[in-house]
Amino acid sequence: MSDNFYTSQRARLLKEFDQAVRRIRDVFVSRYGEELTDTMIGGVRHEYETLIPELPYVGGKQPFTRFIISSGWFLAMYSVLRSQGGTVEEAGELVYESSKAFLRAYPGFLRRLFGHTTFSRRYLGRLRKRAAESQERQYPGDYVFTFVEGDGEEFDFGVDYTECAVCKFLSEQGAPELAPYVCAVDEIYSEALGWGLMRTMTLADGHEKCDFRFKRGGKTRVVVPESLKRNET
Repeated sequence: MSDNFYTSQRARLLKEFDQAVRRIRDVFVSRYGEELTDTMIGGVRHEYETLIPELPYVGGKQPFTRFIISSGWFLAMYSVLRSQGGTVEEAGELVYESSKAFLRAYPGFLRRLFGHTTFSRRYLGRLRKRAAESQERQYPGDYVFTFVEGDGEEFDFGVDYTECAVCKFLSEQGAPELAPYVCAVDEIYSEALGWGLMRTMTLADGHEKCDFRFKRGGKTRVVVPESLKRNET
């Protein structure tokens, strides 16, 4: 199943990509103009299509499969920019601003619903189960993590990742330098969905783990690459 999980869904994945592009097109236009945007998006789509068979299988479970798919989009953006002499900083800014535009395109009530679901008993039960399963390392490209019970004051629950599927995928594709910028997208989601995410270290930055701590409605405290700080709002 792992061999054809993504390739068997190629048409749907490309349709999802096209839908996402409509949400973020203005970000490209503001940077590159209308004509160049069409050329670049065509290149990104082609690059993403070639990456579909390379996406790591992580059991088909959400939201982790969604993280993998998104990382494929981001890597495709970086590949196109890099082929044109662009830097990882430029790609990181594009990833960050595109993610912001993508999320803002959802109605506010949906963002609130997504945020609420993250703290639901059902979601946390599934997350605990998934954490235990990850220790078996059934899929080489998967995440490996532990669930951290909340302390009742500073945070509601936490997750410590000791292996990251996105970091492994980007390294295998020769683009580990993009990983910190992909991690920075968590800041956008935390702010928009009310996660109150606190994180002091990441695997992408060379630490031994990523220490996610969530506090519903709390202040987001996430370290992002220096080149992104001017984009924070």
